[in-house]
Amino acid sequence: MDRIPYAAQVPPHDATQATLVARVFAPEAGGPCVAAVRGDTVVDLSHLEPTVADLLDRPDAVEIVRSAPGSRQWPLADLLRDTLARRTDTAHLLTPIDLQVIKAAGVTFARSMLERVVEERAAGDPGRAEALRATLTGLLGGAIQVRPGSAEATRVKQVLQAEGLWSQYLEVGIGPDPEIFTKAPVLSAVGTGAEIGVLARSVWNNPEPELVLAVTSTGRPVGATLGNDVNLRDFEGRSALLLTEAKDNNASCAVGPFLRLFDDRFGLDDACTTEISLRVDGPDGYRLDATSSVAEISRHPRDLIAHAHGPHHRYPDGFVLFTGTMFAPTTDRDAPGQGFTHHPGDIVSISSPRLGTLVNVVNTAEAAPDWTFGVRALMRNLAGRGLLPSGPVRDRSDQARPAVPDPAPAPATTT
Repeated sequence: MDRIPYAAQVPPHDATQATLVARVFAPEAGGPCVAAVRGDTVVDLSHLEPTVADLLDRPDAVEIVRSAPGSRQWPLADLLRDTLARRTDTAHLLTPIDLQVIKAAGVTFARSMLERVVEERAAGDPGRAEALRATLTGLLGGAIQVRPGSAEATRVKQVLQAEGLWSQYLEVGIGPDPEIFTKAPVLSAVGTGAEIGVLARSVWNNPEPELVLAVTSTGRPVGATLGNDVNLRDFEGRSALLLTEAKDNNASCAVGPFLRLFDDRFGLDDACTTEISLRVDGPDGYRLDATSSVAEISRHPRDLIAHAHGPHHRYPDGFVLFTGTMFAPTTDRDAPGQGFTHHPGDIVSISSPRLGTLVNVVNTAEAAPDWTFGVRALMRNLAGRGLLPSGPVRDRSDQARPAVPDPAPAPATTT
């Protein structure tokens, strides 16, 4: 498909009220530009900060994005048109993150937790999933309506162990420690309009629509965007030790379309109650629609951030955190009992009214465009453009580190 037909839907519904960060590939610069979206115009801020990671660590980041003068401008409509047409010879949007480590939290919703148990018990065979799903749902019922790590969760664990039903996925789902892993290498994520990849030999895979939080080097969440944590269910189902092969492949991580900074109109609490919609349009006429609410998450994102960052682990360039998904596709697509799996050419749209739409086209990881622009290429490009500051590296570690608040009580979830 030459063009994805959703250009008008990419920006947030309240884009004129939002503080939006973008990254733009500028052909004349031969590389990415940090930019601000201001109404119908996108303004280059690279002369102020060479990377998004640098920008986010500034205490005045919101003011810079809102009003700092830019060095060049692009019409937003032109960028969207060429981005969704997947043109590389003109200015187009990239993922809005750059040097941040790409982290992810798994099994943070009860519904997806049960599906992970199904994957494990089915050993990667989608044909066994339906019967296992019915068995587990009948046995567990509403027993997963507990706060992870609580005394009640411990009692549930004891009951399930006695029944021979305990699983590593239940351990991270309701146990004291969440699953936090590295999703993809720095700079490997793709943005809206790009192809996303699943391994050609995978026969059971799906999108994972998620809220993604941007966190500074001091552990402070400063913005939110959308992500697709593309997943191979057959690989992870065969063994949790195949998580990396299931999660980290060429073009298997999409983030965008823009990064919305937290300000007086939109904060972390707003992000944590957002509704995320998923739409899959297949080349065969197939259509899937689903909606999930981040408010149903089992662990508050503040808790997830505290597990990722702290005295035990620092991130000098900051990190982004996929907060998990409750989407677990169980509707059959190709044959009864086989569940959902992608077809090449599927258009996957992940959207939220206040974060916009991340839209991608499914291909195999082997056939999707290779990842070629890494850290060395970025540094050489920025140095050639005179954007890297001379002298010692700026150290913002002396900025006051905000105290990590006690996690808010997570809402009860249902199976």
